[in-house]
Amino acid sequence: MSKKTEGNVYTIGFAIVMVIVVGSLLAFMASSLKPNIKENQRIEKQQNILYAMGVNENDETSANFVSTTVAGQEFAKYIKKQLVIEDGKVTENENAYLIDVKKEKDRAKKGETRRLPLFVGEKDGKTFYVAPIRGKGLWDAIWGYVAMDENMVVQGAYFDHKGETPGLGANIKQRYFMDDFIGEHLMTDSGEFKGITVAKGNNDPTNEDKTDHEVDALAGATITGDGVSAMIKGDLALYVPFFKSLKK
Repeated sequence: MSKKTEGNVYTIGFAIVMVIVVGSLLAFMASSLKPNIKENQRIEKQQNILYAMGVNENDETSANFVSTTVAGQEFAKYIKKQLVIEDGKVTENENAYLIDVKKEKDRAKKGETRRLPLFVGEKDGKTFYVAPIRGKGLWDAIWGYVAMDENMVVQGAYFDHKGETPGLGANIKQRYFMDDFIGEHLMTDSGEFKGITVAKGNNDPTNEDKTDHEVDALAGATITGDGVSAMIKGDLALYVPFFKSLKK
């Protein structure tokens, strides 16, 4: 009986020691890798913004970012201004792309002022205004960047997700879906913001009508599509006063 008890004590003690050792190693690795993770996230944001305004390495069907080795250089080349809109005031901030949209939305929910980043890019003599958006899909967060002209006509878009279903909701980051948004109008002719709806049973499956404020839904991904619609309508509506100020 004594030997059995001693054996159990040894096993439990060994397990505790191993948990402490492994936990310490994981904590050390997480801490040591944190700068690399942050750097990768920074580069990815630059790639996302550039992709939305058409600076990418797409082939005929696939969506491809510019290389990580040139992302910073291309970002500096094409992004002419980084703006922050806060409480109606517009200021320049060279690190606006690092603003955490999720945290800003959380601030707004608490009644605090929300900062809205906006990136002004130039490509082939054309000006692009790129805004970040964030929302909720079926399983977790979804987000993206939408490039617009001065009339809030979409010039490009990039969407991504944290955990949508492969082959269904995860297809929001497929090129055929993202390209559908190009040319879509966010405003009506009368100047009312209407956004874009990812519409099931859309009567324009080839997406030729760019003023109907709709794109065709993804098969089997209704909730994810609704999330895309909601984040476009909810987040981009906040930029309407800025775009109206451009015409004054």
